[in-house]
Amino acid sequence: MPCYLTLPLFSMNSLIDEELVLEPPVAVSSPPVRIVTRNEHPIRTELIDGDALFILKKLGDAGFAGYLVGGGVRDLYLGKTPKDFDISTDARPGQLRKLFPNSNTIGRRFRLVQVFFKGGKTIEISTLRSLSEHDLDGPEEILAPNNTFGTLSEDARRRDLTINSLFFEIKGSTILDYVGGIDDLDRGIIRIAGDPTRRISRDPVRMMRAIRHAARNNFTIEEETWNAICENCDKLSLCPPSRLRDEILRDLYSGAMAPWSQLAISSGIFFSLFQIYRSTLGRNDESSEKSKQLLFQLLRTIDRANTMAVNRGIHRQSDYFYLGLFFIPWVESRWHLFSEFRKSGALYQLAKQIRDEIDHTVGIDLNLRRSLRQEMVNLFVHLAMLIHHRQPNGWPKWLKNKHFFRKALLFYNFYQEAVTGEPIDETLIARESPQRQPETDWQPDRQENEEGAPAPKFKPSFAKKTKGGIFGFKK
Repeated sequence: MPCYLTLPLFSMNSLIDEELVLEPPVAVSSPPVRIVTRNEHPIRTELIDGDALFILKKLGDAGFAGYLVGGGVRDLYLGKTPKDFDISTDARPGQLRKLFPNSNTIGRRFRLVQVFFKGGKTIEISTLRSLSEHDLDGPEEILAPNNTFGTLSEDARRRDLTINSLFFEIKGSTILDYVGGIDDLDRGIIRIAGDPTRRISRDPVRMMRAIRHAARNNFTIEEETWNAICENCDKLSLCPPSRLRDEILRDLYSGAMAPWSQLAISSGIFFSLFQIYRSTLGRNDESSEKSKQLLFQLLRTIDRANTMAVNRGIHRQSDYFYLGLFFIPWVESRWHLFSEFRKSGALYQLAKQIRDEIDHTVGIDLNLRRSLRQEMVNLFVHLAMLIHHRQPNGWPKWLKNKHFFRKALLFYNFYQEAVTGEPIDETLIARESPQRQPETDWQPDRQENEEGAPAPKFKPSFAKKTKGGIFGFKK
């Protein structure tokens, strides 16, 4: 069974009709709220994105309540610069569409409003949700079939982690905390909001998010949450492969993949996600330990390259490049591709075996597209060629003339940094960086929202002030 139900799309009329007939929320006693005043926290309005402030002020002027929520509050509290500024409000989606004409509605079971700004920036606004919509004290169904709007306390308790369940309101510059998120931030603790076992059973991906934020912030996972993750790690197999793939790619581009993998291996979710690694890393022997160390070294190299690329404002490598590095220990353990020399004919036959193995294992488990699988195999074979044909005075001319040489050389340098500890020349990484964003089904520069809603794949086709009419045709 999947970890969430696929539900029918709303009609066009329902997208703009805020007067929906809603199920009454489940009666739940409201917990006390902790109000953190301006003098007790480091968040200042001047640190908030100008477009997010514009939305919050416009909501207030229209008589609605608006709050900065989730990762934006968490990162500002920790002194970081948020990648996204998500907003929650008591306004309904239809009311938001009228208030912000430059917007679009997404979501099947709960509608979010995306407001578009210049430069491709998008800010998401969600209406406060109730507990019955998600799972805490509601019915046993995994997800409710329609919108169920709620209160601040209900919305806070249906979020994934306590540190992501804080609300910041600009009028008084106060933080509203219903779940102990401030204490967890101060103490460096990751805790699933509510009963962790129950909440993981409703959405197993919460385990990945708990480990993600522990790795990124160097936090400790609270004991009850950690035990629930260890006991339920096999439930990730219930989730759609494409969703797991996208979550993994977020971590691969996060700059904290090495600490993520250590936590993932310790908890067991690593082997639920990458079953092909069970025989390579799951044994208690010297070979398994060597493969594990090589993996950690490769991931530290990826993290360093990602951090450098972000700091210098250059594009990061494509999905297949980083995934290829990630699976090097498995390829070496399974076929000894990089430690044993093979002639071109034998190398070609081995490449077919590797591709076939990928097609029937991780290709299915993570729904990897065909071209990505082939590019990974190409990198493996080309790396083997470079390793075995390296000469004291450089590379042979026939190899340098190959069309794949420059990309293979960069892959080789990443591998060499992991093996020898010699850092790659940053100018080489900058020179060979892609001219566009990595080919993913998500935007790596955007953080996920609480429900994993996809990033917008389009912009409004026209605006009110367009002179030429619609799509270039006169009105």
